[in-house]
Amino acid sequence: MPKLIGRKEEIKILKNALQSNHSELIAVYGRRRVGKTFLINKVLEKNIIFSFSGLNNAPLSLQLQNFNLLLSKKKKQKSIPKSWLEAFYQLQSYIEKHKSKKKRVIFIDEFPWLDSRKSYFLTAFDNFWNNFASKQDNLVIIICGSAASYMIKNIIKSKGGLHNRITEKIHLKPFNLHETELLLRANKVILTKYDILQLYMVMGGIPHYLERISPSESVPTIIDRLCFAKEGFLRTEFDNIFYSLFDNANNHIAIIKALATVRRGLTRPEMIAKSKLKSGGTITKTLYELEESGFIESYTPLYGIKNRLFRISDEYTMFYLKFIKHSKIIEGSIWQNMYTQNAYKVWSGFSFETVCLKHIKQIKSALGILGIQTETGSWIEKNKKGGAQIDLLIDRADNVINICEIKFYNNEFSLSKSYANAISNKVAVFKNTTKTKKNIFVTFITTFGVSNNKYSYQNIQNSISMSSLFAE
Repeated sequence: MPKLIGRKEEIKILKNALQSNHSELIAVYGRRRVGKTFLINKVLEKNIIFSFSGLNNAPLSLQLQNFNLLLSKKKKQKSIPKSWLEAFYQLQSYIEKHKSKKKRVIFIDEFPWLDSRKSYFLTAFDNFWNNFASKQDNLVIIICGSAASYMIKNIIKSKGGLHNRITEKIHLKPFNLHETELLLRANKVILTKYDILQLYMVMGGIPHYLERISPSESVPTIIDRLCFAKEGFLRTEFDNIFYSLFDNANNHIAIIKALATVRRGLTRPEMIAKSKLKSGGTITKTLYELEESGFIESYTPLYGIKNRLFRISDEYTMFYLKFIKHSKIIEGSIWQNMYTQNAYKVWSGFSFETVCLKHIKQIKSALGILGIQTETGSWIEKNKKGGAQIDLLIDRADNVINICEIKFYNNEFSLSKSYANAISNKVAVFKNTTKTKKNIFVTFITTFGVSNNKYSYQNIQNSISMSSLFAE
């Protein structure tokens, strides 16, 4: 079985549950392929006395049959339950007869798939927890699901029978660059940080995708095999993700496609216009589901416009829409030939920016300001003469604002006279518009750092290379 990488806080939560003197109900959620099931099985395998998983788009009868077959392996259970209420009473009977000095764990995976229409699954589970499981002092119930919006609405923020019943929650997120490097090394994949960064920009920190990278392959070879070959795993993953996670997935895909057209993001009205969806509760629900599942993020730019913007935050989703979706299956290297195209340059700049925004902690550490209270975001000034945009602002409590320029480049970045003038103009516009009295530190975040010349010396206060993003 593969080695467990990272997940220190999550492991601590699960192990603490085994040591508590009361019952535990733990909700685990996160986007598909992020490693939820692997984490639970790896940490709790010696304590799990029964586990079962929901079947995607299966009728109630098939779900109950699957439950029965699994429980029959543990005890003599011939009759298939006619309802989830009966199924949980059968499970209760099994737990009562399973005597153990150590904490016993029941693991229910793909929980949302079990709660099909008119199944009354959630009602039966409420009854099981409130009238039996919660009264046991050596029982842990783990419920897990990829549909993050369902888990939050119906479990974590439940207004029904599970209201305030969750004892712990784990939102499992993709790996950061440090964890990604650890996983690749554990799999004997030895690549430079620049190569790992490129792969991260394509597939993000999704363990299931990273596990498919083989040793002794170059980055173009890996990307061609996984993304552009006829049987490439990531060639068809997009539809698998969205149609397995969401009802009415076409709405979610329409929003994702609209957001993929604009780097800075879109306001809600702009998004409705581009996606051609109708305003109302449906789009509100769809946006909520996409954001909670980790595919998009919303933010309000600092100091500038007050409208909330939405943008894609999932690296694979952006890469798929930009390159894979309309690609043809041809012989030879597709990705190698894209390096010189303008579309690659635009995508790499946006994707590197997305990666940096996920590594704010590492950026602050490199700047030596981890202990200082900060507010981070972007800044956009438009519809005015001399308007400007800043990729990342770090507004600090010590009377400093870092204005960050994020540049993906295959070598040291050399600051030209014209670029230096553009930065000076941007700083001037920012000061004039925001009326800030704080010190402004221009900070460059690049792949290989900034070369020293008179323009960098005069205009840049801080320079961070990609190696800083790989810090733990």
